[in-house]
Amino acid sequence: MTTKPPSSVSEHPGDSFEKIAYTSVSGIPTEEPNDRNRLGYHVWRWLTIKQGTLEGAIRESGCRMKIARGEALEIISRELEKQGIKVR
Repeated sequence: MTTKPPSSVSEHPGDSFEKIAYTSVSGIPTEEPNDRNRLGYHVWRWLTIKQGTLEGAIRESGCRMKIARGEALEIISRELEKQGIKVR
C-alpha cells in the first residue's frame, strides 16, 4: 500500500478579505490555535457582511484570549488600518 503526498495548499492573495482578517488576528494570544482561527473567521465575516461592529464580531467569536477584549480590539483595529481597512 502506498501513501499519496498531501494536496498542495494555495494561499489567498494578499489583498483578499480572508488574508486581511487572518493576518489582523495573528498577534492575538489565545488558549488554542483554533480560537485564533475562529476569531479570524468572525473578523472576515464582519469585513464581508458589514453588519454590526468589530467589537461585536470579537465577542461573538467566543475566542478564549489571554488578553482583555478591549486590548484585542485595539490590536485588530490597528492591524486592519495598516492594511487599508477603515474601522472607525
